[in-house]
Amino acid sequence: MIPQYWNEFQDFHLNPVIEPPRFEWLIADPTVLTPSETPDGKWRLWANSLRGIHHYLSDDGYGWEKAQEGPLFGGLRPFVRREGDDFYMFWERFKSARCSVVAVRKSHDLYNWSDPVDLLEPCFHWEGKYFRTNGNPCLLKGQFGYRLYYSAATVFLWDCLFPEPRFIGVAESDSIMGPYRKRPEPILSPSPDLPYRNFGAGAIKVYLDQGNFVGLNNGIYKDKRGHSRSAIMLLKSEDGLNWEQAKNEPILKPEPFSWKRAFVYQLDVVRYKNELRLYYNARDGWFIGRECIGVAVSQIE
Repeated sequence: MIPQYWNEFQDFHLNPVIEPPRFEWLIADPTVLTPSETPDGKWRLWANSLRGIHHYLSDDGYGWEKAQEGPLFGGLRPFVRREGDDFYMFWERFKSARCSVVAVRKSHDLYNWSDPVDLLEPCFHWEGKYFRTNGNPCLLKGQFGYRLYYSAATVFLWDCLFPEPRFIGVAESDSIMGPYRKRPEPILSPSPDLPYRNFGAGAIKVYLDQGNFVGLNNGIYKDKRGHSRSAIMLLKSEDGLNWEQAKNEPILKPEPFSWKRAFVYQLDVVRYKNELRLYYNARDGWFIGRECIGVAVSQIE
């Protein structure tokens, strides 16, 4: 059974905590390391704008400043984790205008990163035809080895004029650097029977907590008025492969007249002292919209 605190996130009262870089309109897909994980005892966060991946630091996880000027390198949707004395950044890299892959870089100090190594590339029919994508990586380590969850293929949001992910798949390996073996079918798909995932599967972040597989999924859906939307749903699984909703309503969803009026998107969750902190990005409009990063907190009893 998933602990209750996964259902009880409350928005930080000064959200959003990170706004887009100058002359840009979005900062998105945050991934976070807590002070106990970093060499200098600072909070670290990476997120992408349209120009590439940016690096931020903080003393408290709420007030952020740029750790390095400009984007580090091109790409989208970073995911950073520590393994031993090394850090690994998984992210979505475009090989061409019609194909993206999941790649990884390695670092000892969080400032200097190795050359990219491609880990996942579209190979199945469901991963796209004219626009083939593998992205939104999430790495989970357990007794099963390493699992790399990822998004594939796209649906097009005509009210926004940009695509979002259609399916979610998983690949497995005995080593963090691969090679990864993809499961042949998606583990999450859109369904007309699911109000918050009726158009696209979006992306998932997966965590192990007290032996439970916990999934946070920002499905893509159409609301009753036909607007494209996204919200964060809580999922549960016995094996990390077969998922069902843990509750019928989102734990975070769009709110009228706010910085997250239209979409609540991708995320990362970290445990800090007696808290879970959920960092996510949200959008305040459709074709014309601005995306920022906020944080929601749940108290662990």
